Amino acid sequence: MKSQTITMLGTGLIGTFYTMCLHGQRSRDRVKAVYSRSQERADLFARQWGIPQKYTDMAAAIHDPTTDVVVIGLPNNQHEEAVLLAAQAGKAVLCTKPLGRTATEARRMLEAVEKAGVFHGYLEDLAYTPKTLKALKSVQNGAIGKVLWTRSREAHPGPHSDWFWDPELSGGGAIVDLGCHCIEIGRNYIGKDIRPVEAMCWAATQAKPIEAEDNAIGLIKYENGAISQFEVSWTYRGGMDLRDEVSGTEGNIRTDHFLRTGFEMFTDVGLGGYVAEKAESDTGWLFPVGDEVSELGYIDMFTDMFDAKEQGESPMETFYDGYVVNAIMDACYKSVESKKWEPVLLEDWRGQTGLSDAKSLKEYDADHFLIKEEILPDGRKKVIIRNKQSGKISEKLI
Repeated sequence: MKSQTITMLGTGLIGTFYTMCLHGQRSRDRVKAVYSRSQERADLFARQWGIPQKYTDMAAAIHDPTTDVVVIGLPNNQHEEAVLLAAQAGKAVLCTKPLGRTATEARRMLEAVEKAGVFHGYLEDLAYTPKTLKALKSVQNGAIGKVLWTRSREAHPGPHSDWFWDPELSGGGAIVDLGCHCIEIGRNYIGKDIRPVEAMCWAATQAKPIEAEDNAIGLIKYENGAISQFEVSWTYRGGMDLRDEVSGTEGNIRTDHFLRTGFEMFTDVGLGGYVAEKAESDTGWLFPVGDEVSELGYIDMFTDMFDAKEQGESPMETFYDGYVVNAIMDACYKSVESKKWEPVLLEDWRGQTGLSDAKSLKEYDADHFLIKEEILPDGRKKVIIRNKQSGKISEKLI
């Protein structure tokens, strides 16, 4: 098994999480070079993680001869530059979310890596949380039937770096920061080969003194009739709320990834240190996270990326997925302005086409469809049925 030698671009929170994970998860992959705009920060980061090479020149860091994979943990406005440099250098490249600030930007990045023939992965960690992977496997095995609706929520007090709050640098507000996670989780449950067709979105700046939206709610319709809902907030108090739901014709799944993981404590004097990402206090009721990089999906994400690279396959999340997510977010932003359903414009669609949104009807008998079956308080069983010919709805005790 080959170890991966990595150039890490960025030394902020995401670069720290990535490096923490990479140096621990498979025990053989190492960050050998690091880039930061600040020499002081590059020096400190290198000392903390035992990284031999440090750079303040991005191109030099990418071309470091000791590395074969470039991991991008930079502000959104620098993603395209880093991807193009990595493609030109012929190096595998993994990029944090969102891939681009717009679908146009994301598509240029996708075209660059495919033209260069380099391995590429979209670092969408929340699609890789342990609960999501297990739930997704159940859905793919048919445990809840046809997926009809998904809901994904990410809410916290706001991002940790100044550039996030500037829409020129980030590409938007809570939608581009958090909505990208929620949208891709929904795509995974519904099926990434099912085309998203249109979006409706509300967004507003309710509390923060910024130009970007700090809260948003969106709906995405898919060609097979499924619908995906997201809720995002930069004004939610009390930590980071990560929850997903998926509902199908035969069942449903609910997951809670962060605030309610089963680890709760109360302290009047304070924890005396870090609690969890986006935690606002270290006193009172706290919800620490046992293994944060695992709970947030980083371990399974990088394992999938590097295993796929070694086996000559594509990972679960590629730059193409990042492009589709950007296209959906573009439609959401258009809908915010128009207050109408807006089409998802995908110039490059690689999934199924011509699907119908025909209802999944269950037969009760030769003459009726089954609407509902239930057990009454007295123990009797009742069915509600519809006649196939007349359309009349009736009930029947069994």
